[in-house]
Amino acid sequence: MAKFSKDEINGRLRDERDAGRAIYNALCGTGITAKMAARGGADLITTHILAYFRMQGMSSMAGYLPIGDANAITMEIGERALLSVVKEAPVIAGILCPDPTRDMHRFVDQLAEAGFDGVMNCPTVALIDGKFRSDLEETGMGYALEVNVLGYASSIGLFTKAFCTTPNEALAMAEVGVDNIIVHYGNSSGGTIGSSTIMSEEDSIERTANVIDALQTKHSDLIFTCHGGGIETPDDFVKFLEREPRLDGYVGGSSAERFPIEQSVPATTEGFKAIKLKR
Repeated sequence: MAKFSKDEINGRLRDERDAGRAIYNALCGTGITAKMAARGGADLITTHILAYFRMQGMSSMAGYLPIGDANAITMEIGERALLSVVKEAPVIAGILCPDPTRDMHRFVDQLAEAGFDGVMNCPTVALIDGKFRSDLEETGMGYALEVNVLGYASSIGLFTKAFCTTPNEALAMAEVGVDNIIVHYGNSSGGTIGSSTIMSEEDSIERTANVIDALQTKHSDLIFTCHGGGIETPDDFVKFLEREPRLDGYVGGSSAERFPIEQSVPATTEGFKAIKLKR
């Protein structure tokens, strides 16, 4: 069963916020990156199919292709890797809520039984636009199901956090009891497989302001974080906070595991290859 209750996690996160420390949520696709992120002080550890593909050396966007069972992969990573090695921080399951092959309320129960402390909507249809998005919505596989599933998870005492791109999405999530609103800026830049075309800082700031403004009347005490776009490093987030200081923290994916590995593994390898044999 879950190690941390919804109330315990919210208390921990609010304590960090009240102490003036940024909340950091690491999205991890392997046990070792999750273990080390927790050891470094990450407030939350989250896994999902996007992180799994990222740590296989591919773009995390592979998680949006029909090449894997998102919910089975999340359960597999959690049960066989993360939950046994991460003790210091809550572990959150990123799930495909509009999965038409499952009773998703029952699946959330199974996640709680396995030991996950919370759930989030990842992959999310919030990142899909155009006709494909409208087709998903019209055929009953849209964002409303993400709201429904996270609302159920919240009702049974699990911590919940939601990727949102619009004020309406954020309001819908807040109304069903979601604890952490994550403003998503789309795919990340940087490293060996980051996008070259990303949301501009101006548009990211505007999206954040619109979401937070919409929730100020009734839901101002929620945890507000952000993810993606051009924020690659802690320094990037410091600069971002200068323009939108109402954010409580950052959700790192590539910055949590891909960038550190892309930098440290080649450097270590080059170091060994630079050694001259003593003959």
